[in-house]
Amino acid sequence: MPAPITDEQNRLDREALLDAAERLFYERGIQAVGMDQVRAASGLPLKRIYRFFAAKEDLVVAVLKRRDQRWRGNLAAHVEQVPDPRERVLAVFDWLAEWFAEPGFRGCAWINAHGELGPSSEAVLAEVRSHKQAFHDQIAVWVHATGLPVAEPVFLLAEGAIVTAGISGDPAPARQARAAVAMLLGTP
Repeated sequence: MPAPITDEQNRLDREALLDAAERLFYERGIQAVGMDQVRAASGLPLKRIYRFFAAKEDLVVAVLKRRDQRWRGNLAAHVEQVPDPRERVLAVFDWLAEWFAEPGFRGCAWINAHGELGPSSEAVLAEVRSHKQAFHDQIAVWVHATGLPVAEPVFLLAEGAIVTAGISGDPAPARQARAAVAMLLGTP
């Protein structure tokens, strides 16, 4: 009889599964990736994968939740190093420019998931909306610290830059949105 699987092994296997699924879903699209491809990439048997996540939709939601924490955490770590409130808001767009220039950048994982599954999956739609609201709220905190009532246009410029860069494959929208935000903030 095989030894029981430890909590630590469960944690490691779950992380390996989420890593593999996230990479495949982001690179190829959620619907284009079958569970056999996730199995092969993760090295886990399908039976074990389905013990973690009863359905592919559950796996997609878990990938998006974990990516949200990491993505917004990395953004906050970058932005909150900047002491001046107006420069902090502009740092959002500097971070976006770096992200857009990364090899393999394919746009916003949540917009991509929404485009593929949002109309047919309440769970995915809820996770996409949760991420977008959290990103909005994160930007609003930084913008409110400037004392200027421009949180909505700054958020829309960030979202527009993300979508445009994802479609065009060019990081220039981050610089263009940054310039527009600088005008809104009255920053030279």
